[in-house]
Amino acid sequence: MIFKTLWQNKSKTKDKLAEIKSFSDKFNYKTNIHLRFIDFDMMGHVNNSVYFTYLEIARTKYWEEIIKWDWKKTGIVIAHAEVDYIQPIFANDKIAIHVKTSRIGETSFDLDYQIVKIKGNEEIICSKGKTVCIAVDYATKRPTTIPAAEKQKMIGFEQLGG
Repeated sequence: MIFKTLWQNKSKTKDKLAEIKSFSDKFNYKTNIHLRFIDFDMMGHVNNSVYFTYLEIARTKYWEEIIKWDWKKTGIVIAHAEVDYIQPIFANDKIAIHVKTSRIGETSFDLDYQIVKIKGNEEIICSKGKTVCIAVDYATKRPTTIPAAEKQKMIGFEQLGG
């Protein structure tokens, strides 16, 4: 009887797919990704592990083209990475990835991603992801403060509050 009472009083939450689809509002950066033969599994779609490689390619382009990260001074390591799979990507699909900095702390920041199929003028969401990135001092191999110049570029480009 107690079990039934606790179960009935449990608050209802949205289903996971509804949460995933409402994940993103606005992205200022987008890059195309070229699919490779090696990306596909026996089912004919991109293997789940390859999505993390796509995120890596996209964030590297974002850091180089937009943030102008100075790799000689400060490194970045990924502390956490996650992907929600919504639709499969097949061999003839054209895909792009949207990237944005969604949170900036003292030594870490979050990047959000949206992988989309491009069908004419329409974008169909295939997956959404997130990484937690840590600025690292090469000499000490420890977290360090995000360099001021890079932090300001992220804030300015993404129109985040400082």
